[in-house]
Amino acid sequence: MPITTGFNHVATITADMDRLIAFYVDAFDAKITFEMAAREDHPRMTILDLGGGAALNVFEAPGDAEKAENTAWNRRRPGGRGPIDHYGLAVDSLATLEATRDRLRELGADTGEIQRLGSEWSLFFRDSDGMELEVCCPADA
Repeated sequence: MPITTGFNHVATITADMDRLIAFYVDAFDAKITFEMAAREDHPRMTILDLGGGAALNVFEAPGDAEKAENTAWNRRRPGGRGPIDHYGLAVDSLATLEATRDRLRELGADTGEIQRLGSEWSLFFRDSDGMELEVCCPADA
C-alpha cells in the first residue's frame, strides 16, 4: 500500500500573480492560505486552497509579453509544456515525512531539510531523473 495520501499541490509559474489569483478565486472560490513577498532568494508566492486537500502554489516570475504569448500558445498545442514547476505528494504526518526523508536518503536521493511553509511541513527532493519534487504534511498532524 502506498505511503502517500495523494497529491498535496501543484506549483505553477505566472508572470501576473494578481490576475491568476483573481481567476481562481472568482472561478472556483479558491481561498488564499499563504502569501510571501518576493525576496532576493525567492519569488513572490501565494498558496490557494482548492478544496479536498489540494492546493495551487503560484510563483511569480515576470516575463515579457511576447514570450508569455508564445508560451501560452505552445501550452495549447498537443505535447506543449505548461509552466508547471513541481508537484507535491501528501503524507499523513510529520513522523511519516521524517521516515520518507530517511528512505529517500537511503536511496541516494538529493534531499533538503524539512521546513515549515505556512500550515504545512515540507521536504524537497530530486527524483531519479533529477526533477525537484516535494512531500508535505499538515503541520498539526
